[in-house]
Amino acid sequence: MVESKNIVVFASGTGSNFKSIYKDIRNGKINGEILLLISNNSNCKAIDFARENGIEVSVINNEIINNSDKYESFLIQILGSVKTDLIVLAGYLKIIPSKIISKYRNKILNIHPSLLPKFGGKGFYGMNVHKSVIEEKEKFTGATVHFVDEVYDNGPIILQRKIEVLKNDSPESIASKVLSVEHALFPYVVRKFCSEDIIFKGNKPIITGDKE
Repeated sequence: MVESKNIVVFASGTGSNFKSIYKDIRNGKINGEILLLISNNSNCKAIDFARENGIEVSVINNEIINNSDKYESFLIQILGSVKTDLIVLAGYLKIIPSKIISKYRNKILNIHPSLLPKFGGKGFYGMNVHKSVIEEKEKFTGATVHFVDEVYDNGPIILQRKIEVLKNDSPESIASKVLSVEHALFPYVVRKFCSEDIIFKGNKPIITGDKE
C-alpha cells in the first residue's frame, strides 16, 4: 500500500486548479492530503477557499520574497514542518528559489497554459500566452504539466493535452478551453504522483499503470 502524500499548494490567484485537485482528494481519487497553502497575495480567492475547507494558510510578504536568504529560509522551515512530499504550483506568480528546487527535485509540479516548450518562459503567463497563440496563428494549443527545474517553464514534461485553435477563437475563448483541460489534467498527474506511478526513464518522466 502506497503511503498517503503530504501536499503543499502554492497559489497567487483564484486557485481554480487547487480547487480541482482538492475535489479529487475529497472524492478519494488522489492518495494525498493538502496540508498547507502558501501564497504571496493575502487577498486571493485561493486563500478564501483554503480557509473555508480547514487548510492551513501561510502568506509570504514582499519583504521576505525580495530577500533571497529570508525567502529560502522561510520555505525550507515551513515545508519541512509539514514533511512535504509534493509541491503543487497552481498559479503561483513568484520564482521558486533554487535551493528549494534542489531539495525537492522532481517533487514540484507546475501547470502551464500552452504546449511547452512553445510560449513558455519569462512574460508568458495568463492571457499573454493565449494572445501569442493567436498572433502566431497556431493550429493547436493546450496545457502542460511538468516538473520544475531552475529554468522557468523548462523542467521535464510529464503530460500534455492539446486543443484545436479555431478560426473564430479569441484569447478569451482559448483561455476558457485551456482552463477546462487544466482542471482534468492537473489532478490526474497529481493522482499518478501520489500513487507513485510516475517513473523516470533516463531524463524523461513516464506515467505507468492505468491511463486517463
